[in-house]
Amino acid sequence: MFTDKDVNARVQEVLADRSKDGAFVFHDPKLDTDLNLVYEEIKIVRGMEGYGWFANVIFHDKDEPKKQYAIDFWFKPEGQDLTLMDIRVQKGPKRDGDGYFMITRLPVAWWWLPVQEHPGSIEGARAWQVMAAINDYIVENKDDDGNITIKDDKTGEDLKLQFVEMHRPVRHLKNDGDYFACTDFRKPGSKDEYYDIDFWVDEKTGKLKVNNVKVHKVPVQEDGVWTQVDRYTFEGMDFDETL
Repeated sequence: MFTDKDVNARVQEVLADRSKDGAFVFHDPKLDTDLNLVYEEIKIVRGMEGYGWFANVIFHDKDEPKKQYAIDFWFKPEGQDLTLMDIRVQKGPKRDGDGYFMITRLPVAWWWLPVQEHPGSIEGARAWQVMAAINDYIVENKDDDGNITIKDDKTGEDLKLQFVEMHRPVRHLKNDGDYFACTDFRKPGSKDEYYDIDFWVDEKTGKLKVNNVKVHKVPVQEDGVWTQVDRYTFEGMDFDETL
């Protein structure tokens, strides 16, 4: 049984392991850049039964202390260990005159959605539960460089892509009960080549699991500008949006 104290200690282990020259080095997938951050404090630790522990940690930029970040660390209990699953920016700095203030980065990570939702039961899974299953799949299939390989069902090509973010809505197909959500991935080494990847999830085993991954949109360069082109649309699909 883990406690807040265990999570705090695990955060410090991660920081020690990933720090260089006095700064915690975190590659921000959205900005596609390394952040060099100085630890300030652990603001809050939350546990979600069945999903793990989440520590929200405050840092500031090594070279510009007024620039603060709130970074989420997601850990999952595995036996006697707390395994690091993911690190995401929850809030980043926004300039305000000569200073900065922190602003929530959108879309918010799925582990913040239960805090925002209205109480009460609904039929089927919550959107954040579907997103958690997708995030699990992405983490489990990452290589050592943090990329996952996705088969392009049109070309047969294996696409090696970097996960950027997941966004709502989560949709629920009325005929077979599957859920699906869109995610943004980037081609490693590129700033502008984005793929929209759809993850399809079912709970036929009693647990939400990814059963299919499909390329929804692909990057195409037109007049020197990268845009996205649909591989397919949702036209004709009978679905509703999951809360």
